[in-house]
Formats: sequence, structure tokens, C-alpha cells
Amino acid sequence: MQLLTLPPSPSLATSIRASAQVFEDPRSQALLAHLQQVAPSEASVLIIGETGTGKELVARHIHNLSARRNGPFIAVNCGAFAESLVEAELFGHDKGAFTGALTAKAGWFEEANGGTLFLDEIGDLPLPIQVKLLRVLQEREVVRLGSRKSLPINVRVLAATNVQLEKAINAGHFREDLFYRLNVVSLRLHPLRERPGDILPLARHFIRSYSERLGHGPVALGAEAQAKLVDYAWPGNIRELENVIHHSLLTCADGVVQAQDLRLSHLRLERQAGSSTGKSGEDLLQQAFSRLYEEQPGDLHEKVEHALLRSAYHFCHYNQVHTAQLLGLSRNVTRTRLIAIGELVVNKRRAAAPAQLANRVMRLSI
Repeated sequence: MQLLTLPPSPSLATSIRASAQVFEDPRSQALLAHLQQVAPSEASVLIIGETGTGKELVARHIHNLSARRNGPFIAVNCGAFAESLVEAELFGHDKGAFTGALTAKAGWFEEANGGTLFLDEIGDLPLPIQVKLLRVLQEREVVRLGSRKSLPINVRVLAATNVQLEKAINAGHFREDLFYRLNVVSLRLHPLRERPGDILPLARHFIRSYSERLGHGPVALGAEAQAKLVDYAWPGNIRELENVIHHSLLTCADGVVQAQDLRLSHLRLERQAGSSTGKSGEDLLQQAFSRLYEEQPGDLHEKVEHALLRSAYHFCHYNQVHTAQLLGLSRNVTRTRLIAIGELVVNKRRAAAPAQLANRVMRLSI
């Protein structure tokens, strides 16, 4: 069995990333064969898949199969930085480039020199940074914030997204020329529900891993539990499976995980079951729209948009990343709209710092 795992990290405990990946299902085996063909090249790769499907693991495997395997592998979450700090993080900055820049600092492109830079959630990059990223990919050089000196770089870029970039392009949130620059090779990771052959091998891996951590002896997976795992839709993909197995090992008895030990998302199960009977979701939506047209004529677009955003945010338990994924938007766009409708309250003192930084950067660039 081909098994990929992330290096141990304290951040994995609260991460939504997949920490393991296998290639047992026929779809996964086809992906692995394609991956092995393109990995030795220097081509940019765009990895597409839902949150928790193992995009970073695939990127690391591409790096390890390439001639850059002895160089650094740097993984960067593009949605994790404030918009005003993205440029400095990616491309570095000189001393005095902005308030608080007491020393010069290399960016992630420089840190990855001679190796591979993995840009996760590439769809969250602000448009001005997309322009600069395109130039870096074309010219193979970076210019630190506050500097005029170009620094040559030798970096292979792998990017990943959990949103459909084609829709983001049509909506004006992502540059088409950057998409084609990144999408030399495209790898699509199927969600776990579409590759059932991977479910039990992953479950057994997590059972072994967490049994060792918890000091348990050998733990088996009961027949009914196996069937329940395979039948479930796994909206949270591999990461959700890991969490379910971890919890089951805390409650199981006699060294066997039974079906009742598996704590699955009942809300999602009910929603899936309900969708197979009666009216479809689209029919219900059309029915709701018809009532709105009759009861509240005028100004409906804004009301519906706000209601959709607010409802999705509550449904995702106030998680911005999950809300963005559900709506097919970037995290930055989702955050901005949540602030606009009052669902997110920004601390004024904290918000002032990025604004001051942006003003400082603008003055330096003039």
C-alpha cells in the first residue's frame, strides 16, 4: 500500500488538512500513475480538490519524486495572511519597508530557492498580488518590498485550490493569465466519497497511529463498522475520517471498534437522506423564490445575498474557510462580505495596523 503522511507538527491537531493519503482505489491509482509521470518535470502543477482530500500530501510527493527532492519544500497557505502582508510574506521585504520592518527578511520564494514552493488556497490571493506573482513566474526573479533590486530564483511552483477557479475568473476574482500559467499540469483529487477503496486502508492506518499514541494494544475494526465507514459520504474527507477514528478509539471496548463507536455527522446524514426523497433542493429553492417574489417585491437581490451568506456562515459553525468553500468564493471575499453584513466584527485597533501598512507601502512605491 502506497501511504503518504505529513511530517509531525503541533499545528496538525487543529488543522483541516489531511494528514495521510493512500492510493488503493482505482481512481487514486490512476492519479498516482499520472502524478509519477509529471513529477520529474519542471512544469507548474495545479492541484484541485475539496478541503481535506490531501492536496499538500500530493504536492510533497511530487517534490520527492522530482530532481528537487534534496532542496527545500515550502508550503504556504495563501488565505492565512492579511491582505496587506501577503506581498511581504511571499516576496520578502527590506529594512524599513513598513512600520515594524526592523530588519530585512527573505520571502517564501527565496526560502524555497532550489526546491519547491507549494501555494495552497491560491484562489485567496488578492488581485494585485496575482499580478506580481505572474511576473515572478515569468521572469524567475523577485523584488523585495521596499527594494528595487531583482533577486533571481530557482523555484518550482505547485498550487492548490478547493474552489473552481474558472468561476472565480468569470466573477473577476482571479486572473485568467495566471490560471493558465499555473495550470500547465492539472491534478484533480476526488473526494473520499468518490474513492471508497481508500476508506478502509486509511481507517486502519489511523487506528494503528492513534492506538500507538494512546498506548492501546492492537485494535480491530468490526464488520458493521467497516460497512458504516464505507457507506458514509465524508463531507470533511480524510480529515473527518481521522477525527472519527480518533474518537472511536477513546470509546471502544475489548480492542474492537464497533459501529456504535463511530460518531458521524447526523446533520449531514439527514440532509443526504432527505435529498433522495420528495422535492430536490433546486425545486425547494425555486418554491422559496416564488414566495419571496409575491411577499417582498423589490430589493430582493441584496436581501437574498445577505441571507445566503449569513445562513452558510451559521451552517458552517462560523468557520470562514468552510463558508467560502460551501459558497464557492475565496476566503478573502467571504471575509469582506461577512464584515459588510455585520457577521464579523473587526477589532478597530488591529484593523488599523494593516491600513497604516498599506498607506506606508503606497508612499514607498510612489
